[in-house]
Amino acid sequence: MDRRTFLKGSAALGAAGMAPQFAAPALAQPSKVLRFVPQANLANFDPIWGTQYVVRNAAALVWDMLYGVDAQLKPQRQMVESEEVSADGLTWTFRLRPGLKFHDGEPVLSKDVVASLTRWSARDPMGIMIRAIQAELAPVDDRTFRWQLKKPFPKLLLALGKNNAPCAFIMPERIAKTDPFTQITEYVGSGPMKFARAEWVPGARAVFEKFSEYKPRDEPSSWLAGGKRMLVDRVEWIIMPDPATASAALQNGEVDWWENPIPDLVPLLRKNANINVDIADPLGNIGSFRMNHLHPPFDNPKIRQAVLMGMNQEDYMRSLIGDDDKLWKPLPGFFTPGTPLYSEAGGQNIGKGDIAAAKKLLAEAGYKGEPVVCVVAQDQSITKNMGDVTADLLKQMGMKVDFVATDWGTVGTRRASKAPPSQGGWNMFHTWHAGADCINPAVYPAIRANGDKAWFGWPDLPPVEAGITEWFDAADPAAEKAAIDKVNAAAVAGGVYVPTGYFLGYQAWRKNVTGVGKGPLPFTWGVSKA
Repeated sequence: MDRRTFLKGSAALGAAGMAPQFAAPALAQPSKVLRFVPQANLANFDPIWGTQYVVRNAAALVWDMLYGVDAQLKPQRQMVESEEVSADGLTWTFRLRPGLKFHDGEPVLSKDVVASLTRWSARDPMGIMIRAIQAELAPVDDRTFRWQLKKPFPKLLLALGKNNAPCAFIMPERIAKTDPFTQITEYVGSGPMKFARAEWVPGARAVFEKFSEYKPRDEPSSWLAGGKRMLVDRVEWIIMPDPATASAALQNGEVDWWENPIPDLVPLLRKNANINVDIADPLGNIGSFRMNHLHPPFDNPKIRQAVLMGMNQEDYMRSLIGDDDKLWKPLPGFFTPGTPLYSEAGGQNIGKGDIAAAKKLLAEAGYKGEPVVCVVAQDQSITKNMGDVTADLLKQMGMKVDFVATDWGTVGTRRASKAPPSQGGWNMFHTWHAGADCINPAVYPAIRANGDKAWFGWPDLPPVEAGITEWFDAADPAAEKAAIDKVNAAAVAGGVYVPTGYFLGYQAWRKNVTGVGKGPLPFTWGVSKA
């Protein structure tokens, strides 16, 4: 029996009432409790220290932001009441909304904002750019702070409101003063939900409780913008890494909402009259084979090119999607299909599966038989399936594979290490990037190639960075597109990472749950349960 048949058969037990019981049946649950199956375990909880989506998603409940992007990807005021920018673009003055409080009852003050932005800007790519031109970031009074720059930065509000991690979440000053390269240990938030730390059991559950003193904005909610009105009192994240188990629990009403059901089980879920299934985010996702540029063998650009030649994107996408061709497409580049800056420049040879050419280039590169330490999370179907394809690919190319099967939380910690692979480091890992995070370089940390300041893998490719600088300086859309074509071609030539293809994903929820929307993360505000 193959994996897909097994999963479908196991999940079908849920429809027959034969699945194991994981919690009280749905009818016995208070309607103010929303039980949610996230994409992965919440193994750590510092949204500045790391960039895992599961951490960002939890953090969006607990911490608020000064601005938030809406569904049109435009930043809107959130904690900010007003802002002023000087005529020369060098001085930004912000005023906070009145009545903002942290979960410990203390008011949100300018000093908290300044400390939070200082920590965030040490880790975020856009934040790093702002720090490089910063003259001063300081409070003016309890509700006003000023950011003075040495040169204009027109995309400042986008930096403060973007949805890709790390987001500019606002924490109390004492927490925000934690070294940005050390994880925080206190989780006092400013957002609509409090983190119930006493109930946090990594690997099992995480719990969030409504913060009664949170003041939502008056506008309708739209992604991270507008009024974040919580219509439930409690959100319980139930960790279920096994898809068949999650499917059975959803069918039996033991959970209310499943973030990312695998496509194999969608037909079965659609047969259940009590379940809705829909595409989670129309902007989709880009699969990623991330290489460590610091250590052999991927410190050699020819070996990175060999992987780009040898890999077959269809193999990767079939492992994720199965036979539904509407859910994926080849991706000869790094930017989201269907968006203005999508580019195929230089990408004609990506993902063609030319093993013979890959082996030839590998030999020319002088590959010495170094083991490739593949760190692959088994509790994420996306990473597990892509990891299996990669192990087979590298072996076909003649490379030695050291396959480290682990969990997503461990990947999140290990990928931050720059140690040699033989000393606890790594050579490659798999992840994916939401399409909303890949529309332009401003919100796309994974495309950056500025060495030690780059995302995990630390590529150092000046032609990529030159193209990104040209994009930031572009005066019109035509100039922006020309710059992105340069970025795409340089990213292919240098092998910033290996795009494994573009794909759409599903979400599923019980029909007594309303208000579930579409976007790059599960927006819980505005969701109610009858």
